[in-house]
Amino acid sequence: MVSWPAFSLDNFQTTPGERYQGPPRNLKPIREYKVKPELQPPNYEIKGIDPASKILFVNVNIIESSGREPYKGSVYIQGERIVFVGSIPNEIELKRDPSVSVCDGNGRTIMSGLGDAHTHMTWNGGDISQLGKMNPGEHLLLTEENAKCYLDSGYTMCFGAAAAKDHLDIAVRDAINAGSIPGPRSLANAREIAKTDGELSLDISFMADNVDDFRRVVKTIADLGADNIKLSMSGEAITEIRSAEDCYYTEEETRVAVEEAHKLGKRVCSHARARDSVVQSAKYDVDVIFHASYTCDEGMKLLEEKKDCIVVAPAINWLWATLYDAEPFGYAFNAAEAMGYKRETEIAVAALREMHRRGIIVLPGGDYGFAWCPHGTYARDLVHFHKLLDMTTHESIIAATAGVGALMGRPHELGKIQPGYYADLILVDGDPMKELEILQNHDKLNVIMINGRIHKAGPNDFVEN
Repeated sequence: MVSWPAFSLDNFQTTPGERYQGPPRNLKPIREYKVKPELQPPNYEIKGIDPASKILFVNVNIIESSGREPYKGSVYIQGERIVFVGSIPNEIELKRDPSVSVCDGNGRTIMSGLGDAHTHMTWNGGDISQLGKMNPGEHLLLTEENAKCYLDSGYTMCFGAAAAKDHLDIAVRDAINAGSIPGPRSLANAREIAKTDGELSLDISFMADNVDDFRRVVKTIADLGADNIKLSMSGEAITEIRSAEDCYYTEEETRVAVEEAHKLGKRVCSHARARDSVVQSAKYDVDVIFHASYTCDEGMKLLEEKKDCIVVAPAINWLWATLYDAEPFGYAFNAAEAMGYKRETEIAVAALREMHRRGIIVLPGGDYGFAWCPHGTYARDLVHFHKLLDMTTHESIIAATAGVGALMGRPHELGKIQPGYYADLILVDGDPMKELEILQNHDKLNVIMINGRIHKAGPNDFVEN
C-alpha cells in the first residue's frame, strides 16, 4: 500500500483533471541539487572551436531554462560560450561586423541543447542479448553513429547508464572531447554489475556474488576510466524469468558497492524497479535511481529526505512503448499487459507524480536503443513527462536542460541560455512551450550547436555581412 493517489491508463486521457499552470515547480529542487565534491566528474572540455568565432542570433524566442518565461531577444556567442542574452549592447555594430556570423531567427525558438539522464549509447536498436557478441570494431562504429544521432536529435548532454562493452562509452566520450567525432558531452559507464541468476543479460554484465566481488568489480570499472558505475539490482518483466518486483541485491552488497564507488570518486546508478531495490538505493546513497517503479512509502520518504543529492530517471518511455509500440516487433499489447507492463506503468506514474509533487528531481531519459525505443526518438520523454507525469511543458523542458546540466555536475555552465554558459543550443522552428512534440521532428531543429561549433544549419540560416 502507498499513501498517494492511484493512476489509471484507462481514463487519464479522457479525465485529465485540472492541470497546474503556475511557475515551474522543479526549478528550486534542481537549483538545490548538488553533486558531492568528492564525486564531481572531471571537467571535460571539447576541443577544436576557434576562440575568435563570433555568432549572433537575432529575433529569437528565448527559453532560458532559468524559470523565466520565454521572451524575444538576441543571443551573442564568442568562442565556446554565450556572452550576451536578450539585449545585446552593441548589436548594430555586430550585425555589420564581417567577422560575425548572423542568424535571423524570424521568431524561432532558441533553447539549450537537451539532455538524457539514462543513456545507452552502445545499444543497437535490437536484441541486447546479442550486444556482447558484436565484433568490437563494428560495435565502436555503431556507438560513434549513436553519439552523432544524439547530437542530430538536439541532445548535447548524456549521462551513461550502462555500456555493452567496457571501453566503448569511454572511448567515444574521449573522441568527442578531442573533437575527433561529433557527439554530446557525456559521462561514461561500463558493463553493469549483476548477481548470478539476477542478470538481465549475461554477456553485457559484470558478475558479483559477494561483497568481495563487489569491491573488486567496482575498482575494475573505476580503473577503466568510467565516470559512473551501474548496479543491476532488480528484474525486468520482459525476460519472463526476472520479475521487476524482485530485488537481487542484499543490503550489505548495495552498501559496499556504493561505499567503494564513492571512495574512488565515482557516482553510482541503479536499475531499481523493485520496491526493495529502490529502498536500498535511497538508503545507501545511490546517486541516480533508474525506473523506481514500485516505490513504497519508505522509499518515497528516503528520496524526499535526500532530494538534494539523489535524482530519479524513470525511463518512462520504455514502459509506454513496450505497451503501445512493440506489436510490430512481435510483442502485442495483450502480451505486455499479461507480463505486468500496464500495471507497472500505472504504479510508476502514480509514484513519479508524487515525487514531482514532493520536489524529488525526476529527469528524462527513456532507455533508448531498443527495437521499439529506437535511437533518435529521445524527445518522446518530454511529452510523457507532460502528459503522464503532469508536468507543465516548461517543467519538462527545464528537466531536460537545466536538470540534466545539474546532473552532469555543471549547473553553472550547462543546460541554460545565459551568459557564461557553453553555447550548446538548438534553434527550433516552432514553440516547444506550446507543442513539445516538435522536439521529436529533426527537420524542425534548424540549427544545432555544441561548444560554440555549428553541427547543423540550413543554407540560408546565416547571412554574410
